[in-house]
Amino acid sequence: MPAFKPAYLIHGDDHGRVGERRARLKAVAEAQSGAGGVEGFEGDDATPASIALALSAMTFAIGRRFLIVDGVERWKDAEVTAELAAVLADPPPDTTVAFFAREDGRAQAPAALHKLVLKAGGDVAAEKVRKVKELPRWAMEQARQLGVELDIGGAQALVAIVGERQQRILRELETLALEHGAGAALGAEEVEASAAASSERQAWSLADAIVAADRRGATAVYGELRGQGEDPARLIPLMARRVREVLAIAERLERGAAPADIKASLKGNPYAADRRIREARGADLWTLRGALEAIADLELATRGGSELAADTAALRAIARATG
Repeated sequence: MPAFKPAYLIHGDDHGRVGERRARLKAVAEAQSGAGGVEGFEGDDATPASIALALSAMTFAIGRRFLIVDGVERWKDAEVTAELAAVLADPPPDTTVAFFAREDGRAQAPAALHKLVLKAGGDVAAEKVRKVKELPRWAMEQARQLGVELDIGGAQALVAIVGERQQRILRELETLALEHGAGAALGAEEVEASAAASSERQAWSLADAIVAADRRGATAVYGELRGQGEDPARLIPLMARRVREVLAIAERLERGAAPADIKASLKGNPYAADRRIREARGADLWTLRGALEAIADLELATRGGSELAADTAALRAIARATG
């Protein structure tokens, strides 16, 4: 049974993560004390005065009592101090009050509430949206808390594969921890083999195979995607985007640009930038240009510009795109 503190403040601009922590606390609280032991406050019911009154009220509930309070980003310092200072200075026994603030711009959890929660012996936790460049280090820290070691290459690969949403990254880390077990050391190879095994990832694999001029691999992946019911029209922008990215880098390399300068100019994840540069260095410039033309023709065909069936047009485009 977890040990609960008298008070918690969970705040930040990562609204999804704040909501997730609220839901988790509510589930744990109901499991321990039953639905009758958990009281929720939101909207007009969630004011410093109403929370002070609830904390001061006598209760005949058996077990620990939980008060979950939403929307404290709307509260003011003066009303927090006036209404809650006395009751939080001496919190009632067997009671936990958890304050949740979904911050945005000027809507912030009051500084006075931070101080009162800490003074009561509670915890304050910030859930902030990380910048893209901060995500790999954050992923490494989260992996460590899950009992596995993720190196910087693996962290960069994970962000490149699953995107920049912290909740999605955390879910994939939990999956990796379950698959590999406590104490596992994970790098880019393990992440690429395990993370985000979905049709979205397969779609990018199709684009990768076309860039690599791997006709057999591209044809096989296309067949798998169609077997899952994937629409060929959705694949065209993904293929075109990847080919354009690598082609642009290949043309800069052809003009004598240094790989380090190219990497510095690219936006997004460093791991993805390194990979695109490697692909460009290993690709034929004219093959890439031909691939882009083939994809453009395929887009025209899917919009009624050809009498060929969609799959036939796609397979012919893949054959042309891979040289």
